[in-house]
Amino acid sequence: MRRGASVRRLDTYRIQCCVRMLSETVLAEVQGPARYLGGEVNAVVKDPAEVRIQFALCYPDVYEVGMSHLGSQILYHVINSRPEAACERVYYPRLDAVELMRQRGLKLGGLETGCALCDFDIVGITLQHELTYTTVLALLELGGVTIRSDQRRPEEPLVLGGGPCACNPEPLAAFFDAFLIGEGEEAVGEILDICGQWQQAHPERGARTSANRTELLRQLARIPGMYVPSLYDAEESAEGLLIVKPAAPEAPTTVARRVVRDFGHAPIPEAPVVPWAEVVHDRAQIEISRGCTRGCRFCQAGTFYRPTRERSAETLRQAAQQIIHNTGFDEIALAALNCPDHSQIIEIIDGLHEDLGHLRVSVGLPSLRTDNFSIDLAHKVQAVRKSGITLAPEAGSQRLRDVINKNVTEQDLLDATRVAFAAGWETIKLYFIIGLPTETDEDIVAIADLVEKVVEIGREERVRRRRHLRVNISAACLIPKPHTPFQWLRMKSPAELAAKQYLLRQRLKRKEIRLSCHDAQAALVEAAFSRGDRSLAPVIEQVYRAGGVLEAWGENFSFERWQQAFAAAGKDLAVEAGREWPVGAALPWEHIDLGVCSRFLEHQYACAQRGLTTPDCRLAGCHECGLDETMQPCPTKDSYVAVNI
Repeated sequence: MRRGASVRRLDTYRIQCCVRMLSETVLAEVQGPARYLGGEVNAVVKDPAEVRIQFALCYPDVYEVGMSHLGSQILYHVINSRPEAACERVYYPRLDAVELMRQRGLKLGGLETGCALCDFDIVGITLQHELTYTTVLALLELGGVTIRSDQRRPEEPLVLGGGPCACNPEPLAAFFDAFLIGEGEEAVGEILDICGQWQQAHPERGARTSANRTELLRQLARIPGMYVPSLYDAEESAEGLLIVKPAAPEAPTTVARRVVRDFGHAPIPEAPVVPWAEVVHDRAQIEISRGCTRGCRFCQAGTFYRPTRERSAETLRQAAQQIIHNTGFDEIALAALNCPDHSQIIEIIDGLHEDLGHLRVSVGLPSLRTDNFSIDLAHKVQAVRKSGITLAPEAGSQRLRDVINKNVTEQDLLDATRVAFAAGWETIKLYFIIGLPTETDEDIVAIADLVEKVVEIGREERVRRRRHLRVNISAACLIPKPHTPFQWLRMKSPAELAAKQYLLRQRLKRKEIRLSCHDAQAALVEAAFSRGDRSLAPVIEQVYRAGGVLEAWGENFSFERWQQAFAAAGKDLAVEAGREWPVGAALPWEHIDLGVCSRFLEHQYACAQRGLTTPDCRLAGCHECGLDETMQPCPTKDSYVAVNI
C-alpha cells in the first residue's frame, strides 16, 4: 500500500526517541527491526516531564497484529488528546527479540519513548482473543510488572483490561487490578481524572502504600463500567463454578457496560499512526457504525455493541479526507459489524469516491451478509479498484441457518456471488461455522453442495469473461460465548470437529477451492477460557511458565502443554470446555451486565432448539432484549414500538 505520501516530517524529538526501546546493537540482530523503531508517521511523543499520567496501551500480540487494531488507534487518539496524559503503544516482540532482551537485561517499553512498562502509571491491555492470555503475562513480566495483582507493589502501575474478552473477565481476574466493561472513549477520561487526582494526593511513588492502592481501586470501582476483582469474593455454585459476589460497599452487584451514546460525535482518529512495516490490515480504517440488529445467536459482538448507532455520511466524508491526507494510504476500509446495513451506505461510498477517487483511493468492506450485497453496491465498491470480498452464509443448510437465526437463504448467497463475479471479482471468500447446535453430517454436506454451486456460477463468468477463479472457504469452529443464546452449550470435542472437517475436505476437491479450517484443539482451549471462572488463573500461569506465549500463532500452540497445565490444576480440559449447563444455572459472568437480559437469551436459546427465527427488530418491531430495562436504553425503542402497533 502507498503510505505516508502527504504527511509532515518527523521532528527532532521524535527522531531521538525512535530507537529507545531496543539498542542499535540489538536492532541489528533481530528480524524485522522496523517493528521496534517507533517514531512512525503520526506517532505522538510527549516529554514525560511535561505530563502527569503516562499510559501504556498494550496489545498482547506482535506489532503487525496490534497496529491493525482500530480500537487501539481510537484510544491512542483519545488519551493523547488530553494535555495531562501521554499514551504510548506496546506490543509483544517476536521471540528472537525476546531472547535477546532477556540476555541483555532489557525491559519491554513503549514505542514512543522506550519507557519501561513498570515505569508507567497505567498499563491498559486489550483482550481480543483467549489465546492471547499467556502473552498478557509475558508482556507484563518482560516489562518488569509483577504478574499477579495481589503481589504487585504499591508503586507499580495500575493494570487495566478491556475489550470483548472482558465480557467474562474471571479467568484473568488474578492478574488485573480492574477491567473496563464496554466502550472506552468516555470512560478512559474518567479513569484518567481519578488517577490524576490520586497521584496529586500521593505524588511520591516510593511513599505509596497498599492502603493507598486499595483506596484508588475503590475510587475506580465507583466509575460506571469498572470491575475491580479484588472487591469481590468467589463462592462455589451447585454446578461447581466459582461465582463472585460483592465484598465491599463500592462494588456493585452487577457491572453495567459503558456505551457511547452520542456515537455520531465520538472521536475519530484522523491522524492514525502509519506503520513502518506491512501489517495485517495495511490500510486506513474508519468506523461507520456500531451495533447490529440482526440477532445471530452465536455472535457475542451483536450483544456487546448494542444498540445500533451510526455516523452521518457527511461526518465520515470529512474524516476520511483527513485520514488519507495524514497517512497517504490508497485504501480505506469501512468498519462495522455489517456495513450495508448503514442507512446511508450508498451516499457514503459515493461521497468517498467523489472526494478520494482522483487520488486512486479504493473503498473496502469487511465480511458481508449475503442478503444485502446488491449489484449497485458491488459496482460502487469496485469503482476505483476491487478490494477483497467476503460473504458470510455461516451454515450450509437452511435448517441450520434458521437455528442460528441467520435469516438468509441459499438463493441470497447465489445471487450475491453472481453479482460479485459479474462485477469482476475473481476471488471470493465464504465464511462458515461448524460445530453448531443440532448440526448433522447432512449439514456439512450442504456446505460442500453450496460451495459447488458458487463455483459453477464463477465458472460461467470465467468462460464468458476469460477470468481466473478462486473460492476460498473458511470453516471456523463454534465457540459458545458468554452473553449469547449459546452460552449454555457445550463445545464440541476435537474428535467430533475433526470428523466434520474431514468430511468437508473430502467433498471440496475442485482446483478452484481453497479450504481453511480452524484448529479444533486450539478452539477447545478458547472455549474453556471463554466460559471459565477464577479457578483457571493457575492454568494460564502454568502454560506461560512452560513456554507458552503467542499461542494464537499456530507454530507456537501446544495442545499437550495446555492439557498438562489443566491436569496440574486438578482439571480436565475437555470437561471444562465440554460442559453443557442448564438454563438458569449460575454462570461465572452473571455479574457482568451487557444490557441484554437473561430472559431474552433464554427465549432465543429455546427458539434455536426448535429452529425458529427472530426477524430483524428494525423491521419487525422490538423484541424486548432488555436494553430498555438497564442504564443503556435503545435510542430507537419508540420507533420500534410504533411498528408493533
